[in-house]
Amino acid sequence: MIGSLIKIQYFRPPIIYNEMISFLKGLIAYKNPTYIIIEANGIGYHVNISLNTYSQIEKLEKVKLFTHLHVKEDSHTLYGFAEPFERHVFVHLISVSGIGPNTARVVLSYMNAEDVRAAILSENVSAFQAVKGIGAKTAKRIILDLKDKFLKDGGQSPSSTILVDNSLRNEALSALVSLGFNKNQVQKTLNKLWNEVPSDATVESIIKGALKQLT
Repeated sequence: MIGSLIKIQYFRPPIIYNEMISFLKGLIAYKNPTYIIIEANGIGYHVNISLNTYSQIEKLEKVKLFTHLHVKEDSHTLYGFAEPFERHVFVHLISVSGIGPNTARVVLSYMNAEDVRAAILSENVSAFQAVKGIGAKTAKRIILDLKDKFLKDGGQSPSSTILVDNSLRNEALSALVSLGFNKNQVQKTLNKLWNEVPSDATVESIIKGALKQLT
């Protein structure tokens, strides 16, 4: 039923989404870094995605994506996310004046959802300015509009450890890109490595670990 309320449960306090389509599950008929076509019950759905979602589904043949249907007078556009929290962040981002779905998707291609949350809670303006098309004014507006919302979700201001981790990651990304590696490929490699990075890791050790997979 159009307009029905669907309650999504996950590791943070639940958000109530007013979604016509809550998720799609089916075979991937086509995929590239910006969108995929999911075949479900004989229907092919065109779903726009972020690079972070693409990196998680790139090698899959069947997928389940959590979706947001963006409705305008002249179009209905589906956006899909590998994880509920990425959709949660996306919905918050597009609630900010001047941030449309495409800009929100670009933000979630530069940073994963947890990094976006951390940047907002730590008021890290430069993290958003690194995203193409976002200036200081828009970055400050994102933080101003969304910090309280994320705190109300049950989040706390990120610890210094999280901020250090993000700093190491960004330094490693910058260094590898300067060596001539493709930024999207570097981001995917760092995503795969990050859970295995020890607490005492240095930028040098992270770069060496990434180089083993990139070369």
